Amino acid sequence: MIRFFKGLVLLPVAVVVVALAVANRDAVRLSFDPFSPDMPVFSVTLPLYVILFIAVGLGVLLGGCGAWLGQSGTRRTSAERRREIRRLEGETARLRTAAPNPVGEGLHGLSRGPSERVALPAPR
Repeated sequence: MIRFFKGLVLLPVAVVVVALAVANRDAVRLSFDPFSPDMPVFSVTLPLYVILFIAVGLGVLLGGCGAWLGQSGTRRTSAERRREIRRLEGETARLRTAAPNPVGEGLHGLSRGPSERVALPAPR
């Protein structure tokens, strides 16, 4: 089902991208020199669709980097919690091996029979 919806979205996008590339295949000069527009020192001549695709790719890359940097606090908190969980699991394992609870003994070593079980009251 997901593949169907992905295809339903990506097929029109692919058609638009191909149409854009076919309609804008003329070469244009991209200049990086604002001081001499007639004879720019830094310029490149490429088809317009290539320049557009490069611009979109750079936008996606910079947006991804921005999102990754914005999530640094969440990643830090997650790492701290993982360390705390490992520490508590180790402490739990250490306490279980240090003070084993034999079968038949209740809290504080007192023996409890079936009639002496403690139960919580029923919820209201």
